[in-house]
Amino acid sequence: MASLIRHPKGLYLLFFTEMWERFSYYGMRALFILYITQALMFDKQYASQIYGSYTGLVYLTPLLGGYIADRYWGNRRSIFWGGVMMAIGQFLMFVSAIYFKEVAFAKMMMFLGLGSLILGNGFFKPNISTMVGDLYEPHDRRKDSAFTIFYMGINLGAAIAPLWCGFVGNTGNPQDFKWGFFSAGMGMLISITIFQLLKNRFLCTPEGEHIGLKPEKAKAEPIEEGAPAKGLVDKGLLTQIFLSIAGMFIIIFLLSVNWSSFGNPTVKLFDDADWIGSIIYGISIVMPLFIIADSSLTKIERSRILVIYIIAFFVIFFWAAFEQAGASLTFFADEQTNRNIFGWEMPAAYFQSFNAVFVVTLAPLFAMLWTFLNRRNMEPSSPTKQAVGLFLLSMGYLVIALGVRGVDNHTKVSMMWLTSLYLIHTMGELCLSPIGLSMVNKLAPARFASLLMGVWFMSNATANKFAGVLSGLYPEDGKIKHILGFQITNLFDFFMVFVVMSGIASVILFALIKVLKRLSHGVK
Repeated sequence: MASLIRHPKGLYLLFFTEMWERFSYYGMRALFILYITQALMFDKQYASQIYGSYTGLVYLTPLLGGYIADRYWGNRRSIFWGGVMMAIGQFLMFVSAIYFKEVAFAKMMMFLGLGSLILGNGFFKPNISTMVGDLYEPHDRRKDSAFTIFYMGINLGAAIAPLWCGFVGNTGNPQDFKWGFFSAGMGMLISITIFQLLKNRFLCTPEGEHIGLKPEKAKAEPIEEGAPAKGLVDKGLLTQIFLSIAGMFIIIFLLSVNWSSFGNPTVKLFDDADWIGSIIYGISIVMPLFIIADSSLTKIERSRILVIYIIAFFVIFFWAAFEQAGASLTFFADEQTNRNIFGWEMPAAYFQSFNAVFVVTLAPLFAMLWTFLNRRNMEPSSPTKQAVGLFLLSMGYLVIALGVRGVDNHTKVSMMWLTSLYLIHTMGELCLSPIGLSMVNKLAPARFASLLMGVWFMSNATANKFAGVLSGLYPEDGKIKHILGFQITNLFDFFMVFVVMSGIASVILFALIKVLKRLSHGVK
């Protein structure tokens, strides 16, 4: 407890601000897929596409919010207005749920709400994390423990939100969804109120200077006498212009293909085009190429950036399977999991708190494990840890696949199968997620650190959109679904898709470990 007291008080302000924001986000997420399928009566495939687009864009907009904060607004203003936009989004969801029987109006309110949530998150999320580091001197050793405390705030909000919002909103009566969204909106208001009232008092450097203020305008750099004049044509600039044009063609191509029937795409010439998915995928392809084509990069820097890209590619498969929690696994919890506990039926939304509870419980144990192995020079490399994470993800789905083998689409199974999956997946997450962020920080050239962190989160955007596509394969009566020629007729087939996908990704990543070590040039 004494070690906590030595941290700046501003850390605890950011802790509670983020905790309530995460309460808002995860409270709404716990109900969203249930609301649009049970109240608005969307079919599972279309609902999964909307869910994937929403969660994908949530990870894409921080690129915009971070840029505007760095150039114009500063962290404080971005956090406040981002929070306001998210509160508005939650209350628009509340209005949608009030009038869910008037489907056209309810849909309009829902999509306006999602848009406001996506944009608000873009301003809020990257800036509050930045302010945690700004509370300390650059080389202060307390930073790691500060981010650990901050991470606990995230998971505390994520653990509480599905319990409360599920309790008031996931009652089996579609009219009650509105109270879950209302609670999420109130959580966001609490977050920005706490931040606004206490920011001037606690958010400052060790020297007492306020942090997160509007940035000063950059001064023009003087041209040194005798400096060589820049040529009219820069090869790096030409390459980037070429990649920008290529990116437009990639997006156009993706828009012209029907990806809804995954594994059997057909040309559709923009009718019912998935604009959101195409933009996410297109940006995720072009932006990494745009960065690595920069002419200022040395051979070693380019090599290390390539390692980030390779790992980010495999991370897509992890999160695409992991993020089924908010979509297909919620369908499974609601429809085919026996949630009866001594006569009380647990709301399906409660399962979404399991991961956060397991993270809070297991994170200290994993930290102790890595420290124990490090002292004995046995700690595995970052890519190895991530390959292990993918393997554990595959094992989690294998457990639940065996649990539903031979079960039809209407029989309910023990909740222990789904609980076991979340436990194993959390162990995989603790091997992959925090290790990945640390790896990017170590490998990225300082001048590209923010951009490459953005690329890392873009892989999450791609993964979440892909998660929505995969969730659309969830078996439904009377519908035949395929992936790469494999027909999905029951839950065993569906879960085996994730076993094979993440298992193959794990094996390939294990095989690439020596290559990645060589490309890292001594960075572990």
